[in-house]
Amino acid sequence: MPPLTVAWAYCVLAAAVAAAVVADLRTGRIPNVVTLPAVGLGLIGHTLFGGLAGEPGQLGLAGAAAGLAAGFLPMLAAALAGGVGMGDAKLMAAVGALGGWRFALATMLYGLIAALVLAVVAMVQHRVVKRTLGRVWRFLVLTLAPRSGPVPTTADSPKVPMGVAFGLGAAAAMIEVLARGRGWLAGP
Repeated sequence: MPPLTVAWAYCVLAAAVAAAVVADLRTGRIPNVVTLPAVGLGLIGHTLFGGLAGEPGQLGLAGAAAGLAAGFLPMLAAALAGGVGMGDAKLMAAVGALGGWRFALATMLYGLIAALVLAVVAMVQHRVVKRTLGRVWRFLVLTLAPRSGPVPTTADSPKVPMGVAFGLGAAAAMIEVLARGRGWLAGP
């Protein structure tokens, strides 16, 4: 079980992720009012409890900033390529700032697995498996070709709510933290 001095971060993280999932399901967007305060609370809270560099079992500002970067930068690249929305990237920044870099990477991995499952379900439901796989193939070919850009989606392209996928990923990462009996906040 994580120590009480980090339990606050997991509680804030759970609340932020839950709010993001609800917003994503209702509107298809994750608003800044959910993500940015969570980022701020992560940075400030970990600084108050762990100082600038962090102490054993505490992230500190440096660990929270590393988590923010680990969560945000890959998703920023994905957002700039058109693969996810900026709200998804900011949600992962909040996950990293609150949970640290290991938690952010675990959430991202589990979230991408959940997104894959959700995408397959959506393709089957909309009966666009063959068409979607053709688009994926064209995207891969054009990505490797010089002067290419992303293949645009069409109106009938199924959408995967990445906030929901990352919510499932955060839940899986939290289960793993609890099963291990300690947080991933300090040490290699």
